Amino acid sequence: MKSFSSPAATDLSRRRFVQGIALGGAVAGLGLLRPGRAWAQPAHAGQLPVLSGTDFALAIGQTPVNYTGASRLATTVNGSLPGPILRWKEGTTVTLRVSNHLPVQTSIHWHGILLPFQMDGVPGIAFDGIAPGETFVYRFEVRQSGTYWYHSHSRFQEQTGVFGPLVIEPAGPERYPADRDYVVMLNDWTDEDPERIFAKLKKQSDYFNFHQPTVPDLVRDVRQMGLSQALAMRKMWNEMRMNPTDLSDVGGYTYTYLMNGAAPAGNWTGLFQPGEKVRLRFINGSASTLFDVRIPGLKMTVISADGQDIAPVPVDEFRISVAETYDVLVEPQEDRAYTVFAQSIDRTGYARGTLAPRPGMEAEVPAMDPRVWLSMQDMMGAMPMGAMGHGGQPDGMGAMPGMDMSGMQGMGDPQGMHMGSMGNLTPAGMPKVRHARTEYGPGVDMHVDMPRTNLDDPGIGLRDNGRRVLTYADLHSLDGPIDPREPEREIELHLTGNMERFMWSFDGQKFSEAKPVHFNFGERLRIVLVNDTMMNHPIHLHGMFSELEDPSGQFLARKHTINVQPAQRVTYRVNADAAGRWAYHCHLLYHMEAGMFREVVVS
Repeated sequence: MKSFSSPAATDLSRRRFVQGIALGGAVAGLGLLRPGRAWAQPAHAGQLPVLSGTDFALAIGQTPVNYTGASRLATTVNGSLPGPILRWKEGTTVTLRVSNHLPVQTSIHWHGILLPFQMDGVPGIAFDGIAPGETFVYRFEVRQSGTYWYHSHSRFQEQTGVFGPLVIEPAGPERYPADRDYVVMLNDWTDEDPERIFAKLKKQSDYFNFHQPTVPDLVRDVRQMGLSQALAMRKMWNEMRMNPTDLSDVGGYTYTYLMNGAAPAGNWTGLFQPGEKVRLRFINGSASTLFDVRIPGLKMTVISADGQDIAPVPVDEFRISVAETYDVLVEPQEDRAYTVFAQSIDRTGYARGTLAPRPGMEAEVPAMDPRVWLSMQDMMGAMPMGAMGHGGQPDGMGAMPGMDMSGMQGMGDPQGMHMGSMGNLTPAGMPKVRHARTEYGPGVDMHVDMPRTNLDDPGIGLRDNGRRVLTYADLHSLDGPIDPREPEREIELHLTGNMERFMWSFDGQKFSEAKPVHFNFGERLRIVLVNDTMMNHPIHLHGMFSELEDPSGQFLARKHTINVQPAQRVTYRVNADAAGRWAYHCHLLYHMEAGMFREVVVS
């Protein structure tokens, strides 16, 4: 049962969780050093500790933190949250000795790094995990450059603090040199035990969603849509037992959003001199939160996605899904401060920092954007545009001017809601969707028969907002595809779930029920992902790059994590050139633990 308090107390509590406290966080450690090997740069205001070299000693233990006025124990790497920035160089061989000072098993996965599967760090697949009191030695050649990150793959330790940035310098010169270079790592911190969060989600999936449809929303929709359509829309959502505001499983009423380990009140600061070129390496190391990032007053030029250089894209804003990385260049010309603003997708909170010529400077923090409802294209996919309002985007909190609700009646069936099945209205040229027999059961509450393929869609909450927003269609890797061969085989997987029961899966089967997916060593594959749900799912394939394609099958960009929007179909190519056992999963931590996880075997 949710508890309620006085408005004044609730507002104070809300501000504390959104803003955090200025002096919160962990005491930054200096690392475990060995003379002549990795060197450590002590943490100071606005910076994370840095370890560079080829030989590293990392200790995972517990560290007191305080982000909200209440002391908690975090699990940390070398006593720092985030863990230290690890700087490697392409072409070297790194050795990382990871010691476990916890009373339970731990692990570290090197996210997006190409390496032997035994070094990948996933307990139960790549190795047995690191037992309490033991040290595991990771050793592998560094075969790439760019911005990546590392994190635990043991239960919920990623939520409680075992994560950190990873920057790999290229063997040659930087393609996009800069005068200053900063990591900007985004995370969602909770004072609550994540096991309790997971248990609450399993009992009531919308437990943390305080933004349910209200009577004022109904009154506004009646004015804009008419009574019959406003009621029909609510009837439709109720019959589906789904929530039009279900954008994030856990929000700002529980999370404090961090930027480089600092709460908004802590104000992480990166310094610059006017006219300098500044590189910002954004990493979303959250457990559950997608962020929309902008720097009011500064144009950003996106130069890298998931560690891979791309053709420069000037933008005002970009969405960074969980586990993705984006590098941007900014060139501030004025002698003033700029706010680095990252609001959560559900608009319940934000992380923020500052770029400034001098310490202590601040700029105005913008108001969060209005919260919007999921639109028809987020629910139904490629429905005929004539049935949508203005581009399928709800107006305000859910009203769709001129939208005909009559076509949405009777769309359910006993085994799950079929979204997008609208008689003979299938758009010409739409790919045929195959639903596996395993998708018809209590773990799946909807199917999308006509998924959309529009990679130029920035996503819910960003459409037509007056700013230039990055989309996947803008990404063009400069180094081209890994292999010129066309795919020899196609594997289609559906991202499925029952939102009310908080059940998540591939093809209706959670990990414990599913057999491994087999890749033949050396083959060229096309992976087809169809999102049969109304939530974003960032899908991560370990050990191999995912080469994103446009709707016509043309190569766009190499990525290690691909966000699949609601009711969307995405395809990418994979070279099965890494023998072994690999994890394949949604990177929303609670979705992965609930079952949206598969093992991939390359042999």
